[in-house]
Amino acid sequence: MSTVESRPLVGAGINRVDGPRKVTGTAPYPMDFSVPGQAYGAVVQSTIAAGRIVRVHTEAAESSPGVISVLTHENAPEVAAGPTTVLGEPTPAPLRSDRIIHHGQHIAFVVAETPEQAAAAARLVRADYEASEPLLDLQDPRAEQLVDPWGMDHARGDAAAALETAEVTLRATYTTADNTHNPLGLFATLAVWEGDTLTVHDTSQWPSMVRTTLAMVFGIPESSVRVLVPYVGGGFGAGLRVWPHVILTAMAARALNRPVKLVLTRPQMFTSVGHRPSGVQWLGVGAKRDGELVALDHRSLSSLSMEGDDFEPFASATAFAYRCPNVITRDRQARINVAVPTSMRAPAEAQGNFALESALDELACTLRMDPLELRLRNHTDVDPRNGLPWSGKALLECYEVGARRFGWSDRNPEPRSMRDGNWLVGYGMASALFPYFAQPCAAQATVNSDGSALVRSAATDIGTGTYTVMTQLAAEELGLPLDLVRFDLGDSDMPNSMMAGGSGLTGALGNAVHDACRRLVRSVVELARGDADSPLLGASPDDVESTGGRVHLAGRPDRGESYVDILARHGLSELTANGTSTPPVATELGMSLAGAYGAKFVEVQVDADLGLIRVARVVSAIDGGRILNAKTARSQIIGGTVGGIGMALYEDTVTDPRTGRVANGTFADYLVAVNADVPELDVVFVGEPDRGTATGTKGVGEVGLVGIAPAISNAVYHATGKRLRELPITLDALL
Repeated sequence: MSTVESRPLVGAGINRVDGPRKVTGTAPYPMDFSVPGQAYGAVVQSTIAAGRIVRVHTEAAESSPGVISVLTHENAPEVAAGPTTVLGEPTPAPLRSDRIIHHGQHIAFVVAETPEQAAAAARLVRADYEASEPLLDLQDPRAEQLVDPWGMDHARGDAAAALETAEVTLRATYTTADNTHNPLGLFATLAVWEGDTLTVHDTSQWPSMVRTTLAMVFGIPESSVRVLVPYVGGGFGAGLRVWPHVILTAMAARALNRPVKLVLTRPQMFTSVGHRPSGVQWLGVGAKRDGELVALDHRSLSSLSMEGDDFEPFASATAFAYRCPNVITRDRQARINVAVPTSMRAPAEAQGNFALESALDELACTLRMDPLELRLRNHTDVDPRNGLPWSGKALLECYEVGARRFGWSDRNPEPRSMRDGNWLVGYGMASALFPYFAQPCAAQATVNSDGSALVRSAATDIGTGTYTVMTQLAAEELGLPLDLVRFDLGDSDMPNSMMAGGSGLTGALGNAVHDACRRLVRSVVELARGDADSPLLGASPDDVESTGGRVHLAGRPDRGESYVDILARHGLSELTANGTSTPPVATELGMSLAGAYGAKFVEVQVDADLGLIRVARVVSAIDGGRILNAKTARSQIIGGTVGGIGMALYEDTVTDPRTGRVANGTFADYLVAVNADVPELDVVFVGEPDRGTATGTKGVGEVGLVGIAPAISNAVYHATGKRLRELPITLDALL
């Protein structure tokens, strides 16, 4: 069996194995599923942000054509709370009291014979409220603040004293807006009860967690819940929780003893499935005149709902991003009357990196130093928190290769010094990282008597290419051609998997697939080694490898035989092995686990008269460890880059400061980067396989977005001479 060291850094960029199903429209997404006799649900949402319900008027809805039931807090069945997961406490249960904590909160659930009848009846439900003044400003002194909610605040040295005595200091405040995920596929749930057995089709990035949650909520064994998610129409983090509408749909189906299906509307997506929280960050940076950092003080305050939690330590990565002896990071959250925030692509890092990398650009300008040179002078090959070497870090190579491909040396450092006609031209750059993250995973591998293989795990593929890269990895480990290997996912009855999130699934699931396939090969060898008719008689599992559908002695393809022959001689139709992976422990490895790194280089053009901003080109040099598939990995970086452009220039979920209503909750009003906004995107992978994992992978789902917003902001400053510290950057800020 081959080793990580013997494999290429960048694997073959084969087409997606699920591509034909997607382009022909035969890939079933959650909203595509239907069952005989199903009814349809529609949610009713509050029109105030704080207060209590005095009365819900349901009479008109109940008498509306086709209506079967209307659930409110007065008649909804009681359910238990869900479990706490690695992402925190469960989302607040629906319809449990008369309390209103955000505009758009679900206050009723209408079930009817058709989706049109359900939607029409939902519009007839009216509520009387006793409203109170909502808290909507995260810096409102009345808002409850959570101090170091994750225990991740960091301090080393004496940052305050070092800032006071530094030769050069910078202090600045940076602001980031609420962003909303807005995947193309609307979130949908179909719940079917058969006695005490529940089957759910749901838009989720974590089927195993949905199963656990629904079992606890409805008081049934996990074995009685099955969650099916073969395809997801995008998630970006919105699918990492069991949202109230999922529980409502299952609750209604149980109460009516009838399948119920719900598809959220686009406006409902803005308040029902999370958003990237807004935040304010304060940076203090101290340095010597030669650019050596002596102090970093990074503090953040981010928005949080009145109930539940969200893991967003904006400042945490500053503790290990650069070599600096005196560092303090402090993260706080303020509870206000907004819908529950949740992870959105590159959670915390997208916001924290914007502040840090913008501040370093400001420092470089103050020192009259090349921004790239400043970062080179403060690079660290070890984890500054503990002095351990990284399991893999090729950031220096990212700088070198990215700068060369971009043409960074052509940059005139003076702001407003580069033009193309009436367009001011700016070059900006930023470092990027996304920390290592993984959770336990399991996989099962089966080889069949016809020589084909089936590998399974209860993961999801949210567009990242999991179907494809796991097929590639399994084929490599088993020594089979791709067309003889099938990878199945999206079913909670399969071996448990972590979420498709945190850039962790490829590494964790890949390690589990690696383990399952290797155990399967060992099981095959164990069959053959005691068989007098086998060329592998007496062979040790450690001395064989698998190629061309055969198991043979390493380097001796003549001393072996096919899976087909081995299984046939033992009268077996199939042979199965299970594999697992658990996150490695850094201290046991003697190194700190490294996430993905990158260097982003951006050219912008700004109309000198109108302030119109165009992103002209982007170069992303990425250290993602071993890349299993060049095509899908590049696609991930491109997708993240587009999201970063949106974050920098367009995306802002606007909340009415008086009522708490989302004012731009449609695609007509919420701006995202579209084709015309996306320039030439150059992606290059560098580095080596990561030493901390069996497959050498890191995961690149998030690092593509990190660094884009500050690189654009820094380029806008270089083009215009105006330093903007608030996202998104809008025309009025430049005029």
